[in-house]
Order: sequence, then C-alpha cells, then structure tokens
Amino acid sequence: MLYGIAAATAALLLTAALAALLRSLALRLGAGGGPGLLAGRTTRPRPPGRERRVPLLGGLAVAGATALVGCAGDWTGVAPLGPETSRLLVAGLVVALAGLASDLLPVPPLLRLTAVAGAAVLAVPYDALGVPGGVLAAVWIVLVTHAFRSLDQSDGVLGTVGVVTAFALSGCAAAEVMDGLAALLSVLAAALTGFLMHGWPPARIAAGRCGSQFAGFVLASAVVLVHAERPAGAGFGAAFALTAVVSADAALVLVSRWRAGRPVLRSAPDHLVHRLRRAGLTRQGVMVVMGLATFAGALVGLGIDLGRVGASAAWWVAGAVLVVGAAGALRPGRLPRRPGVRPRSRPHAIPAPGGPVTGSVRRPGGPLRRPVDVANGAVKVP
Repeated sequence: MLYGIAAATAALLLTAALAALLRSLALRLGAGGGPGLLAGRTTRPRPPGRERRVPLLGGLAVAGATALVGCAGDWTGVAPLGPETSRLLVAGLVVALAGLASDLLPVPPLLRLTAVAGAAVLAVPYDALGVPGGVLAAVWIVLVTHAFRSLDQSDGVLGTVGVVTAFALSGCAAAEVMDGLAALLSVLAAALTGFLMHGWPPARIAAGRCGSQFAGFVLASAVVLVHAERPAGAGFGAAFALTAVVSADAALVLVSRWRAGRPVLRSAPDHLVHRLRRAGLTRQGVMVVMGLATFAGALVGLGIDLGRVGASAAWWVAGAVLVVGAAGALRPGRLPRRPGVRPRSRPHAIPAPGGPVTGSVRRPGGPLRRPVDVANGAVKVP
C-alpha cells in the first residue's frame, strides 16, 4: 500500500517534470524548423503557418516515467512485475520507440504497423489462449492501439480516457491477484495524470504517436492478460466494455468513410472528437464527454470482473456503440474546409452589352438570364 502511493506520486511528478523539460527542448529545436518536433493544432480553420504549435514529445515523458518507476520497483524487489508484465512493458517500450520515430521522421505506415504487430505477438500469453486465440488477441491489440491514436487529436482526451481505463484495469488485475500488472497500471495512470498537467486544454504539449501508441498498447495488452483465463462470455464482455470508447470511435469512422466513399485507411478529421467539436462543444467539453463515456464503460467492465453484474451488462455498452456507428451511417459528416482555402465563388452576372438594360443579364460565355431579386427571391420583370 505504501509503495503504491509512493510509486504513483513519483510517476506523476516525474512525468510532469519530464514533460516540461521536453517541451522547452522541443520549442528550442523546433523554432528553427526542426522536422517533426512541433505539430499544428487548430480549433478553427486558420491560414497555413498560423496554427497553434504544440510539441510532440509528451509521450516520451509518459513512457519514460512509467518504465523507470515500474523497473525500480522490480529491481528493488518491493513490487516484482513478473515475467508476463515485464514482457508487456518491454513490448510497450518498443511500440513507444516506433511511435517516437514516426513523430520525428516520415516512417511508412506499414513499418509502424509491423512494429506494433511484432510487439503484440510478444505480449500475448499463448499458454492460456493457445495459438489461434493468441493470434486473434494480437490482432485485437493492434486495432485498439491504432484506435487510441485518434484520442490525441483533441486536447486532454487521451490522458483522461487513459487514466480512467488504467485505474479500472488496475482494479481488475488486483481482483485476479496479478499484483505486478496492477502496480504497472497504477503507475501508468499516475504518469498520464502528470501528463494532463501540461495536456489540459489548451495543451502545451501533445503525446504524439509515441504516447498514444504506448498507452493504447499497454492497456490493450493488460486487458488480454487479465481476461486470458476467465470464461469466454465474461472475458469478452468486460474487455469490450473497458475499451468501449475507442471501439465506438473505430465503428463510427469505418461506417462513415464507407458511406461517404472515402478511403478507410486515409487519415481525416472525422473521428468522434472532431464531430463533437463541430457540434459546438469546447475542448473542455469534449474531454468531459469522452471521460464520462469511458467511466461508464469501465464501470461496467469492472463490475463484470468483480462479479457485481452479469456479462449481459456488456450488451448495453454494445448498444451504445451501435447507436454511435448508426449515427455515422445516417450522417457521414462533411469534412471541414482546408485552412486557407476559400470556397469557389460563382461568376458575377454582368449587364448585357448594347443598349439599355431590359431586365436581362449575361454571364461571361453564357446565355442571357433574367436577374433575381436576392432580397425576397422574386424575379425582376421589366
């Protein structure tokens, strides 16, 4: 108990300090045009070059602080992580490094996907799931990790969703007597809380692919480890409820892009956080709504793991996800106009040459047309 409080406090303070240091470093190096260190963040369309610039090294602080505090407890023997949790942490650091390389350099998407898939194969417990179940679990980890990337596109959302999910998963791991995994998840929750001290809207630093992939991978892998030996119904229900927000976002994006005829794998501002912003919510409002939705799903998942509610409670969460996906199907959503690009204006009508105006006008290169009274929509008759 005492170690848990000390570890959480250390992770929170260390992440906050590292984030401040990395922000200062990124601003110094990115001021001269350093590629990848700064990302454009806008709350409304702005001309190119006038976006709000946010450093992308916040994920390095989250991953570094989580690894340092977690390894310190394991090395000292105060809170041993165990072989499965240690393997998960190593795989998570590999994913974080791959995300950091993507933040700083133009890494091909296929290479990023390969790194995450390889780490997922390393973290899956095949002795409990078997080879077919382990392969399906690895695919699910890759999908959830990729879905977490979209949460960092709005200030404070990734930290809020990650903190709530990590705390709920820590309780699930403690109920399964997985003390090492519970300690690591508590440290991750504290690290994300320290990151929120700088990522609260308006964010002064962003997690980038490094932080979003690390948090998503660790949480998804922890869900698999916690529910690997549980009955199929309760395990699937709790796992789905704990990741309901990212599942709803993925369903919304897939259905919306398919209905609109857009490429499914091409990035676009059509995620759930973008739609909430276009609906009129502030950045703080988006963070609160996403946090409350995550809390509701995590509460259901924790209740299933603790035996307080049945596995059928997950159907309510699934129904909410289907409603969100149906909303995307009925209204795919129009992408916002690119910053700095004005809509194409219609050619102005000019009077017909030759003689007095008789109520007809001529468009350039077009036939004579009768003018329209814009005030009341009536046609002017000479």
